Amino acid sequence: MLPWKHFLRALSVLLLTAAATLAPMASAQATTAPSRGWNDFSCKPSAAHPRPVVLVHGTFGNSWDNWLGLAPYLVNRGYCVYSLDYGQLPNVPFFHGLGPVDKSAEQLDAYVDRVLAATGAAEADLVGHSQGGMMPRYYLKFLGGAEKVNALVGIAPDNHGTTLLGLTKLLPYFPGVEKFVTEKTPGLADQVAGSPFITKLNEGGDTVPGVTYTVIATKYDEVVTPYTSGFLSGDNVTNVLIQDKCALDLSEHVAIGTVDRVTFHEVANALDPAHATPTTCLSVIG
Repeated sequence: MLPWKHFLRALSVLLLTAAATLAPMASAQATTAPSRGWNDFSCKPSAAHPRPVVLVHGTFGNSWDNWLGLAPYLVNRGYCVYSLDYGQLPNVPFFHGLGPVDKSAEQLDAYVDRVLAATGAAEADLVGHSQGGMMPRYYLKFLGGAEKVNALVGIAPDNHGTTLLGLTKLLPYFPGVEKFVTEKTPGLADQVAGSPFITKLNEGGDTVPGVTYTVIATKYDEVVTPYTSGFLSGDNVTNVLIQDKCALDLSEHVAIGTVDRVTFHEVANALDPAHATPTTCLSVIG
């Protein structure tokens, strides 16, 4: 058996074993983890920030661990902030975003409706990391989301799929592994560059009218490869390479969405462009 097959099979077993081991702990944490002021369905948007912000986690993430940095950052700036879990697989707790991406978009659709009903707002703003920055585009394009969303901010999104540093090109040589990825984790298969899902998502253009799009990428992204595949074309699009704002920023795929305050500042600018201030390396202080 080829070494790669050993490795990928072992990785699959490891992930599923880890999920099973973490199940009781993850369930308890999801129940007791402090939200730091977000997911408060009694929150009413202010005149300064009239739209609620819905945070959309990435693959293998969930509604709280992806946002322990950005959610309180936005709450402290006066936003009503919410986050959802999506793409859950049976018997796989804690690690979400693994189900079919189109079905995950349906979950986002229902969640945005819930947030709008609770807040009384006419529209929401979406901020997503990785798959969470790409998946909402399906909601906007095919599920009527454009009527309910003002802006989409994608942090390291895989808008045009990813090669995973070329590793996905090896999948056809390992039929067992390809079958596992397709059948057991369809959310991963959907994100491969050239997949039927990615092809459908981008046919006819990257954007839809009425929504403002911002993409924030890092040149050190090791998951969305090449990082430029995250950038969008079309009207009302702003593509940002975070190293153009701070050349010293070494954030890779995970850090840019979870802890990088330079990126957080750029997110705040995208949500409130009328009051935007320059994003620099000093933005980590704000």
